[in-house]
Amino acid sequence: MPKSLEKTRKKIAKKKGNITALHENSRDSQRLRRAQNRDDKLLRVATARKKNDKPLVIRAQYFQDAIRENEGKPLELPAIQTIIAAFVHQHDEEFNALKKERRPGRPASTREDLLRIKITADEKEYENGFYLPDLTDADNVVFLDRWDGAWSYLSTLKWVRISSAGLVQASKFPPKGES
Repeated sequence: MPKSLEKTRKKIAKKKGNITALHENSRDSQRLRRAQNRDDKLLRVATARKKNDKPLVIRAQYFQDAIRENEGKPLELPAIQTIIAAFVHQHDEEFNALKKERRPGRPASTREDLLRIKITADEKEYENGFYLPDLTDADNVVFLDRWDGAWSYLSTLKWVRISSAGLVQASKFPPKGES
């Protein structure tokens, strides 16, 4: 949590004493406004970063659950591809239910559109190379099993891209398009 405003307020209070009123355009009020704007910006950036990181965290949790169901043992490629297919099509039931509920001739709901976009994006990613932690490496499986949900810990894991054709390619974390 940003603390710039509190620090600035303390400094001004130390210099002036009790701050009950400041002139609208005084130096001290400008310092307070800058500190507030800085705190707001840091909060906005942190929120945006968490929003961008959330899909990878959810993906890691999904594969962590798959490892725990396998009792913490490494998986073979066919088993991994089955888990990937389940991940890609996890929203199919909800999508089909929304599609059935819709009256004929009516446009798709926002939720239905979002699910369709997500499903097609995941299918395309799986064709080109699905990004996931390496579940064939025993050490990596142990590290993933111990993972507690922290973003910073994900960089210690080995990540790979597995295509629907069975091609396995090492990758970096976080993905920036080049891996």
